[in-house]
Amino acid sequence: MKGGARALRPLLLLPTAAWVAAFFLVPLAMIVAYSFATISLITLDVSFGLSLANYRELFDPLYLSTLGRSVVLALGATAGCLVLALPLAFFISRQPPRWQRVLLVAVIVPFWSSFIVRIYAVARVIDDGGPLEDALRALSIGSGDLGLAQTRWAIGVGIVYSYLPLMVLPIYVALDRVDRSLLDAAADLGAPARRGFRRVTLPLALPGVLAGCVIVGIPALGEYVIPDVLGGGKTLMLGNVVADQFLKTGNLPFGSAVAVALLAVMAIVLIGQRLARQVVR
Repeated sequence: MKGGARALRPLLLLPTAAWVAAFFLVPLAMIVAYSFATISLITLDVSFGLSLANYRELFDPLYLSTLGRSVVLALGATAGCLVLALPLAFFISRQPPRWQRVLLVAVIVPFWSSFIVRIYAVARVIDDGGPLEDALRALSIGSGDLGLAQTRWAIGVGIVYSYLPLMVLPIYVALDRVDRSLLDAAADLGAPARRGFRRVTLPLALPGVLAGCVIVGIPALGEYVIPDVLGGGKTLMLGNVVADQFLKTGNLPFGSAVAVALLAVMAIVLIGQRLARQVVR
């Protein structure tokens, strides 16, 4: 009986394996195949082969600048999330268990509403004549229009707002696992609170920091909705280029090549995160 039960265990993987194959592996293989194909600009007929023309087109200055813009915005938004999430996660981890649960729910609450609704809410807040501008003017901090609407800064604000909880949660988990006795020992040895945080707490929280940076940075790199709404279509990221090639111009081979290049960049980020975690350990 035990041998038969052990032999049946792999069957439990079949539903998941079939799902992954149908909705991930097969579409990914199709994208890769299309990236090496060519298209007729007159008839839009696709010819499959092993052409590298689509990948050579990626080195056009227009698309290289889009890649650079996407990387800069993703890195900047990830850094912004980290600056905001680290003190917040540290504060939550130092509260009594009851208040920790309350604060974590408050962090997660934005995910209960639609992503599109939240992005349009941010657009309304930072728009010229919006609540943020009115509040700054009431505090005598600024006058006139903020000039944030439909700019790269607006996109950065939208990414930080949307992905901040994804940075807070892994950092909180890492900080919550830090043994308080280590901080007490550091204090007994004469280390002030700042040095204890820098030399004890922060190194132990680095796995959570790295995980949060990957969770935020990878989807931010391929973001499509936020640049389209908050950027007004004026600031393109790689996600917008892929969508335009598939939905507007109908150039499926080149759009597939851009998507594969984006996947390659994400894979490099994951490998770098893996190597960084090994160094931290």
